[in-house]
Amino acid sequence: MSEALTILLSTFNGEAYLPEQLGSFVAQSFVNWRLLWRDDGSSDGSVALMRKFSASIGPERCSELSDSGIHYGAARSFLRLLGASSEAAMVAFADQDDVWLPDKLLNAVKQIQALENMPVLYCARQFLVDKHLRGHRLSALHSDKGFPACLTQNIANGNTLVMNRRAAALVTMAVAPEVSLHDWWSYIVVSACGGRVIFDPEPQVLYRLHGNNMIGREQPFLKRAMNALRRGPFIFMTMMRRHAGALEGIKLSLPPEVVADLTKVQAALSGNFSSRMQALSCSRFRRVSWLENILFSYWFIKG
Repeated sequence: MSEALTILLSTFNGEAYLPEQLGSFVAQSFVNWRLLWRDDGSSDGSVALMRKFSASIGPERCSELSDSGIHYGAARSFLRLLGASSEAAMVAFADQDDVWLPDKLLNAVKQIQALENMPVLYCARQFLVDKHLRGHRLSALHSDKGFPACLTQNIANGNTLVMNRRAAALVTMAVAPEVSLHDWWSYIVVSACGGRVIFDPEPQVLYRLHGNNMIGREQPFLKRAMNALRRGPFIFMTMMRRHAGALEGIKLSLPPEVVADLTKVQAALSGNFSSRMQALSCSRFRRVSWLENILFSYWFIKG
């Protein structure tokens, strides 16, 4: 249990919530961690707050990335942090506005270390809370279905995601497509490369839902479903095309069965009705729930 872990934190106008998140890092039962952070162009007091925290726990435990202050957007900012952490035994993505439960890192480390000599990505359920940390409603329970299911849906909640060095190296090696989310891309790469994805059914994070969430704003299921229907398939199918296309860059690192599935999916994305039905015949090319899968199948056939 002695391997060091690096927490990767990207901040952007998070002054209101950062103190509680930083406090939850300090309260972790797993103490062998260091924090690497960068600011993504904040206009509030986030940077001053982070530098004060760094001074309080020492530069050996908290350091700022050299390009801090340049605005890249959340996903690219996190991937830059990941690229700067190649020596870490494990890395953990952290959102600025959440609160980690005390055993969050310990639970992740235990499960990752039980699977030696292979790439491992750990993620978990969350307690969904309001901006005052009230509510404690459980997030959805998922299970990993591997590739190509990972192209249809992201189950790896970024604020819970922890990877070992082998998994992080795979993600760093791959070039993420434009507008992809860092957690979804990490999940896709590790899954496609034959790594192990662990979804912990026990919640590990208080996921704060408020008006400024980048994703995951609190909405009833029916409203989310209606919004998805109004948006139509364009954004979803465009993202699938980009993810599938980006995997071409690491094709030589993919297992033969994944290459075969990827070829089938790409042929369907640029092909006719027959090729799309053939891709859908793959039992792993599915979303988690039957209702989501009906909509996904319809959108995929429609193209």
